[in-house]
Amino acid sequence: MDFTLTDDQQLLVQSIGELMGQESWDTYFQECDEKHEYPERWVAELAKIGIDSMMLPEANGGMGADWTTLAAVWEELGRLGGPTYVLYQLPSLEAIFRVGSEEQAAKVSALIGTGKQIWNSAMTEPGAGSSLREIATTYARRDGKVYLKGQKIFITSSAHVPYLVVMARNADKSDQFTEWFVDMSKPGITKSPLDKLGLRMDSCCEIYFDDVELDEADLFGIEGEGFARGIDDFDMERFVVACCDYGWALCAFEDAARYANQRQQGGQAIGRYELIQEKICAMRIDITNMRNMIYEVAWKHDSGVMGKGDCSMAKLFCPQAASRVVDNAIQIFGGIGVTGHHRVARMWRDLRVERISGGTDEMMILTVGRAALKEYR
Repeated sequence: MDFTLTDDQQLLVQSIGELMGQESWDTYFQECDEKHEYPERWVAELAKIGIDSMMLPEANGGMGADWTTLAAVWEELGRLGGPTYVLYQLPSLEAIFRVGSEEQAAKVSALIGTGKQIWNSAMTEPGAGSSLREIATTYARRDGKVYLKGQKIFITSSAHVPYLVVMARNADKSDQFTEWFVDMSKPGITKSPLDKLGLRMDSCCEIYFDDVELDEADLFGIEGEGFARGIDDFDMERFVVACCDYGWALCAFEDAARYANQRQQGGQAIGRYELIQEKICAMRIDITNMRNMIYEVAWKHDSGVMGKGDCSMAKLFCPQAASRVVDNAIQIFGGIGVTGHHRVARMWRDLRVERISGGTDEMMILTVGRAALKEYR
């Protein structure tokens, strides 16, 4: 496997470096994190170079980029300190054009390039997290309309996205799961914001649907196939999480390595001490393993040979490995790492959430273990 980037991929990565060098974005990110605000101005700048639409087919105004390009872009954005978790919705925009109606795609298209949040999916409920088949939210047809009733929780971006794709159970056929493209300005929708340990530049809400009136045109995809479609898109989400975490770990490693060469104690740089070198060594090993895993998964996907457990394995390993790297970085920085709003401290908080969002460690273990065993039946 050759992970060398093409000329076009290298130019895209270079444009990211130029954008990130235009100003001290970390100051802006710090402000957004403290205020729990989405960094719309930064995302709008990324949109100018096509990052928001790069995974869309060229026919829909995108680049038709592959997963290797996605990995390279997220690596560079993370390496330069970007809060890439706020971009989760963008690689999956392709699903709207692939599954949604022309009307739904047009609504999404109107927001591409603006930097504004566009959409997310809503599956998780108080009684249905990892076990999505326990979903209790229902839809029922009455008098030519569809009525959505139920509750969702821990829904990312839900405070501000104009559209949510909501998974619900048919009230008349309990084994039928269907997704609905919901305009979040409709009457009957109540949002209750939730505070979070990390990932604070993006919202998280508990949402109540009280007989929200929908039309048949709001159906997303094919009735009864919502569960299968949602499961199919999990791989993309898990891969993006792994890419985010690798990028942050790379950023923390490079920051710590530079600091270890500059910080003087006992008449020499702390990087000359063996205990610091041991940490740098462990960090470098984790960084290398994360990069190899991510680019191998991307290569497998782009080559059409990706296995069922590949993305789950990356989603399990990268948050854990990145957490080790960032923790070691904080230790190398010492007091500076835990005061003054240093970005490694923000990454440390963000990474703890990553082991839960997008699929818990425990679910990733089950998925990877079952997929591996299946190969040897």
